[in-house]
Amino acid sequence: MRVLMLFLAMTGAALAQPASAPLQKFPTPPPPVTAQNSVIGPDYAVAPEATANPAVPQGEVREFILYSADSKIYPGIVRVANMTRDAYGNYVVPPTGISAPGPYERHVWVYIPKQVQPNAPFMVVQDGHGYIKRMANILDNMIAAKRIPAMVVILPDSGGSDAQGSERGLEYDTMSDRYSNWVESELLPAVTSRYGITLTSDPEGRAAMGGSSGAIAAFTMAWYHPERYHKVLSYSGTFVNQAWPPDPKTPRGGWEYHDHIIAKSARKPIRVWMEVGEKDNRFDAPEDTWHNWPLANNRMAAVLQKKGYDHRYVFALGAGHVDNRVVMQTLPDALQWLWRDYPKN
Repeated sequence: MRVLMLFLAMTGAALAQPASAPLQKFPTPPPPVTAQNSVIGPDYAVAPEATANPAVPQGEVREFILYSADSKIYPGIVRVANMTRDAYGNYVVPPTGISAPGPYERHVWVYIPKQVQPNAPFMVVQDGHGYIKRMANILDNMIAAKRIPAMVVILPDSGGSDAQGSERGLEYDTMSDRYSNWVESELLPAVTSRYGITLTSDPEGRAAMGGSSGAIAAFTMAWYHPERYHKVLSYSGTFVNQAWPPDPKTPRGGWEYHDHIIAKSARKPIRVWMEVGEKDNRFDAPEDTWHNWPLANNRMAAVLQKKGYDHRYVFALGAGHVDNRVVMQTLPDALQWLWRDYPKN
């Protein structure tokens, strides 16, 4: 059965049951509450750090565009075929493929604190447009209070679209060091050359953050290059079977992390804060779809715990996928925990 399901996933064949058959439910319960695991909600409130305070220094937010024609690593693809969905809402990818070369424009936002120093610590936040407004006040207030360092925050968008066959899916869901290499060789130099700042090479001063596929991209940046990044912040991480094209070494994409990759690898010097919603994507999907977000995140937390990683895991009752209510309540504490022992200037 396992071999058959693997074959179906790699060839794009539907995993759906007949329309007349009831869907198998697989609700994922919260993890046991421990020093590492917490359960919050179902009511949420915006953290006070998110309110603008004119009495503290205000960081500058800059924006620029990167073009696919200038990238050696991501010259650009577009989806050229529509994908159908199975009974659980998962995309079904035709075995012939669904992408062709195509251009994109990538917007990048950069938060530069007033207190910035040479060789500044920094954080890369995927899907930047979704976070820049939510984060600016929090960063201003927490840097002024010396709860986090005066760090530069770099918020690139993806190259566009979503999931299998898209540029965003290629960048974020691929299980390799390709995206980390793009950040290192193309994104960071573009930031430093434009704004005259310098960024630290110390992995203790480098963090990656994102939600959904942006979250697994953040983890992958650190996993494949822990000499670059020691800190990861993940909301609703897509640790599921979303990668395309399939790689025989990791045929179920991000699901492989908690299934065996982390367990069978030597512990890496990575600190991870992660969250998932009780009603996150495919929360009732059977395990053999390899596409249940709460189940996948529960298992990520469990294997990180078993391997002795420095981590925290938040299970948010009543919350959906990258739920803004949860982000706006938890982000300040998550940032403080992630950067707790880094010098505050």
